[in-house]
Amino acid sequence: MFLMWIGEQITSRGIGNGMSLIIMAGIVANLPTTLFNLAQTARTGGGNVTGFTLVAIIVAVAGLILFICFMERAQRRILIQYPKRQTQRGMQSDRSHLPLKINTAGVIPPIFASSLLLMPLTITQFAGKNVSGDTWWGSVVITLNQYLQHGSVAYMLLYGAGIIFFSFFYTAVVFNPEETADNLKRHGGFIPGIRPGKNTETYFDYVLTRITVIGAGYLAIICLLPEYLVSALSIPFYLGGTSLLIVVNVTMDTVTQIQSHLLAHQYGDLIKKAKLKGGRLR
Repeated sequence: MFLMWIGEQITSRGIGNGMSLIIMAGIVANLPTTLFNLAQTARTGGGNVTGFTLVAIIVAVAGLILFICFMERAQRRILIQYPKRQTQRGMQSDRSHLPLKINTAGVIPPIFASSLLLMPLTITQFAGKNVSGDTWWGSVVITLNQYLQHGSVAYMLLYGAGIIFFSFFYTAVVFNPEETADNLKRHGGFIPGIRPGKNTETYFDYVLTRITVIGAGYLAIICLLPEYLVSALSIPFYLGGTSLLIVVNVTMDTVTQIQSHLLAHQYGDLIKKAKLKGGRLR
C-alpha cells in the first residue's frame, strides 16, 4: 500500500507513471549485482561462462534493447480522409493517420502468462506441509511443479502459448474495431477505397490481426530467449525478457514525457516574450 501511495504521488507530481518507475528502479537496482556475479563466474571459470561468453551476453543484451526499442516504436499507420471543406484556398480535404502499434498489448501478456504458470508453485507455498503425494490434488500440484520448472520444455511451450494468447486477448480488449469504425463514420472520416461502417470494421480487424501476429511473435522471442540461455547454456543471467521490456518501455515513455514538458515550456516562454497572453490579443 505504501508503494502504491508513493507511485500515485510520483504520477501526480512528477513525470511518468509512478508504479512503473518504481518497478523499473527495482529491476535496475539489481542489475549491478547480477553483472558482478556474472563477471565473477567468468573469472573463476564456473559453469559454462567464459570471457567470450560474457562479451557475447553483453552484445546480445544490447541487441535485444535496440530490437525492443524498434518494435515498441513500430506502428501501422492507416490513412484517414475527411470530406472536402471550403477554405480561403478553395476546396480542401483533411487527412490524418490512425497509428496502430505492432505491440498493442505491451508487457501485459508476459506478466499474465508467467503468473498463470506460477500458480501451482504459489499454491504449494501457501499450503506448506499440507501438500503431499497421498492426496490426488497434492499429486497433481507436485507433478505440475516438476514439469513447470523454469527452463523445462513444457514451461517454455506453455509460456510461449500464453504470451500469444494474451497478446490477442488484450489487444481485443484495448482496441475495438466496431467502435472505431462508428466514430470515423460519425465524424465523416473514411479510409480511401473502403466503405464506411461494416467494411471499415472488417478492414480494421484484418489489419489488427496481422500486426498482432507480429507483435505476439516478437514478445514470445524476447521472453523465451533469456529462458533458453539460462536453462540450456547454464548462464547465471537473470535479466529476463519481461524485465527488459519494462525497463525499455518505462524509459521511452519517461523520455517522451520529458520532451513534451520541455516543448510546452519553450512555447510558454515564447508566448510570454511575444506578449500574446490574455487581454493583449486584439
